[in-house]
Amino acid sequence: MTEPIIEFTDLRRTFVVRTKAGRLRRQKRQVHAVDGISVTIRPGEACGYIGANGAGKSTTIKMITGILVPTAGRVRTCGMEPVGNRRRLAREIGVVFGQRSQLWWDLPLRESFRILSAIHRIRADDARPRIDELVEELALGPLLDTPVRQLSLGERMRGEVAAALVHRPRLLVLDEPTIGLDMISKERLRTFLQAERAKHGTTLLLTTHDMGDIERLCDRVLVVDHGRLAYDGTLPGLAERVALQRVLVVDLPEARPPLQVADAENVGMELDGQRQRLAFSPEHTTAARVLAQVTAQIDVVDLTLEEPAIEEIVRTLYHGRASPPAHSER
Repeated sequence: MTEPIIEFTDLRRTFVVRTKAGRLRRQKRQVHAVDGISVTIRPGEACGYIGANGAGKSTTIKMITGILVPTAGRVRTCGMEPVGNRRRLAREIGVVFGQRSQLWWDLPLRESFRILSAIHRIRADDARPRIDELVEELALGPLLDTPVRQLSLGERMRGEVAAALVHRPRLLVLDEPTIGLDMISKERLRTFLQAERAKHGTTLLLTTHDMGDIERLCDRVLVVDHGRLAYDGTLPGLAERVALQRVLVVDLPEARPPLQVADAENVGMELDGQRQRLAFSPEHTTAARVLAQVTAQIDVVDLTLEEPAIEEIVRTLYHGRASPPAHSER
């Protein structure tokens, strides 16, 4: 069996927080940001690591990459202990933070790629084909001579992803890579990441609040809440386990009284009934069936399907469990 790309056992990270306890006194308390997580990720997997804000996602990533030292437990990334091997590990992993940049702000984009190649000690003749490949697949050609500060958010994120992949890492860690992007930019980035993984076998670890990222990119989902692993399995398995209601939003050609359908509940109207919201349980029916009942009554101009927010999924999953250990279907 091949060596895991990421492996952590009973991983813990505790912070000491000081709070005021009166005018002159300060009180110390411990916060368990990561509280006994054990996970193994194999080469070529694409894992979504999700949870509400403050659940421990970023802390875990910092320990995986060697930025933070675990309080307890064991972590290995690409066969190495991250702390003490950060330079060696940097040759094996690429990291993209949605709100931080690894590009040189005032330099043209092509210069960032050249500098990063030199930092990774890649010969110019070896770096050029890889950079050309990334530029073509991410449609960066017209942007190469533009200073990074003049790029739009979507253009810069494509540049960030290319920069993280210049040295052909075995593991790509993506922390909120599509935050703030429009739908076209998101789709372009997701398509590229799918192709990159298929072509080069790159392992993906993705944290996001966008369920579209998880659906398109990940075949495994890890849900963390209050520093503990609440679920390890597939996205359909998670949806079945949580069984929260979805909402079908339909736009009609004209104002209508509340629509009545057998398999859903009308939970609201806008524009005098021209837009209506129908909530249904995926345990009992599908969006297609609800839509068929609507179209039997009136034509539909447009529709959207609203999924539960990740925070709601995590809250329902975590508080609905009888005991702390994570559910796994693996």
